[in-house]
Amino acid sequence: MKPTFSLTSILDNDFYKFTMQQGVIKLFPGAKARYAFINRGKHTFPHDFDKALRASVNDMASLRLTVKEKQFLQENCPYLDPVYLDFLEGYHFNPEEVNIEQHGDQLEVHIEGLWYRTILWEVPLMSMISELYYKLNHAVRISDEEVIAITRGKIESFVRLGVTVADFGTRRRYAYDVQRLALSALKEHGKGAFIGTSNVHMAMLYQTKPIGTHAHEWFMFHAARYGFKMANAMGLQHWVEVYRGDLGIALSDTYTTEVFFKQFDKMYSKLFDGVRHDSGDALQFADKVITHYNRLGIDPKTKTIIFSDGLNYDKVASIVAYCQGKIGISFGIGTNLTNDVGPAPMNIVIKMTDAQPQDGEWTEVVKLSDEPGKHTGTPQAISLAKTILNIQ
Repeated sequence: MKPTFSLTSILDNDFYKFTMQQGVIKLFPGAKARYAFINRGKHTFPHDFDKALRASVNDMASLRLTVKEKQFLQENCPYLDPVYLDFLEGYHFNPEEVNIEQHGDQLEVHIEGLWYRTILWEVPLMSMISELYYKLNHAVRISDEEVIAITRGKIESFVRLGVTVADFGTRRRYAYDVQRLALSALKEHGKGAFIGTSNVHMAMLYQTKPIGTHAHEWFMFHAARYGFKMANAMGLQHWVEVYRGDLGIALSDTYTTEVFFKQFDKMYSKLFDGVRHDSGDALQFADKVITHYNRLGIDPKTKTIIFSDGLNYDKVASIVAYCQGKIGISFGIGTNLTNDVGPAPMNIVIKMTDAQPQDGEWTEVVKLSDEPGKHTGTPQAISLAKTILNIQ
């Protein structure tokens, strides 16, 4: 079966996958990981969807970092080591790491292998599942002109609000072409507001900044390696060891914000530029962050919160009204920018489920989001984590 959809660049991926990959290569080269597709929206998949996805996954084996792509990374990401860029130049996806099955109208996708290799699968797999879902269901979207007009309206409203916005929409985009239309409108009409994209390929195409630091899996692995109580502290410490102060936005909700701030002590609070909000009530989170910095004698206005949880204009406007003058703020907007074209967006994720530290045992991992509906992991593992971390 020929691929129905294929990626055209190895950099068509979120930036934090590459920054974490460098960290894994340096610190955990022998570690292994497992990931699973989670169909939160209970979507039903058409007949032979698995075959179409398999063909697209197989086609990814041919992707290679080009000379121009390597040069872009060298010029724009000085914290990526020459040794890592040489590694990435020789890297290729191994489709055998991905297992795809379909049972009736339900899809199962599992990934397993060395963590430094499998870490790059999540985002392109999700974007392929999303695009194939619309293609094979013969979904009809609005015109290119309408996509551009809608995106222009959104970014111009953010310009008027006086905020900075980045595109975080690769994983659940309607299609590659739609994301490109959105990026072109953001770049052309977003002067002063549009500051970059999480997608490295798009950043190169539109000559903007690739944005990102680390994801939940960074801390989830550290729990498997060091235990739940040490996961945040060791994850932060290792990030500092690799990046020495660069890429300083910390993700705070892998084991709830309350647990995170117990270990985000004065050293880390001063060293990191700020934190990212990815679940739970945004205004309550802002209060917690401001209170935390004030308690440590740090001026919150010298720090930044990156808000990235299901944002649209109304949510952004309410956050701006609440936070203005209290703390630095910026916004990463995903699906609302790259999948607002008619058909309903998908609600899907791919999460790490198990990790095997080098010479260790396979260990279940969990995410305890500030929003219980976003928890991932088996009920037994979630219960164990809550008990160890004293989460009610």
